[in-house]
Amino acid sequence: MSPAPLPLEHLVRPSSQKENPPLALLLHGYGSNEEDLFSFASELPEELLVISARAPHNLEMFGHAWYAINFDAAHGKWSDDKQAIESREKIVAFIDEAIEVYGADSTNVTLIGFSQGTVLSYAVALSYPQKIKNVVALSGYINEAILVDGYENNDFSRLNIYASHGQVDQVIPLEWAQRTPNFLKNLGIAHKYEEFPIGHGVSPQNFYSFKSWLEERM
Repeated sequence: MSPAPLPLEHLVRPSSQKENPPLALLLHGYGSNEEDLFSFASELPEELLVISARAPHNLEMFGHAWYAINFDAAHGKWSDDKQAIESREKIVAFIDEAIEVYGADSTNVTLIGFSQGTVLSYAVALSYPQKIKNVVALSGYINEAILVDGYENNDFSRLNIYASHGQVDQVIPLEWAQRTPNFLKNLGIAHKYEEFPIGHGVSPQNFYSFKSWLEERM
């Protein structure tokens, strides 16, 4: 299937379902592109319409980003939250347009993010839980600064979250991810959290674990 002209460049794997298929939107990490997570597509449930989106910001050296990550002596490593919020809204608009153009089921949308893509997946789902059914959050964390004001008053009764992290991740500290279960519990969000003996990546065991979790919630 050739990608439709939408605001974000993307790749598409069609669903086996002729009408109103569930949608899985893949959001890659910093410095990567839409081809990265799309390598999962052939292994995901065939009824899913799988779309892998490219982040809007081009990096000088290579790849793309949902928001800038800056490094300087005074502040160390810090994220551009303004850009992240702009990307949050671009993703929300992209979801709405993709549902319309591809005829997907607006009540059955899954976000699958990795690293920076996970940060954005959390931001979209916690800010607009009425739009998202499932989140697979790989090797990322929740950045409260990029959630909409008053997000804690949202209705999260439909939302399900699977989160995982590598125990020796040298890019995003494990302790950042370990805050996730309590954060989600306090909001009353159904969730599963797992750790794997890997670095900043997705092991086969991790993949099959989240795939099984997702299949149960299709």
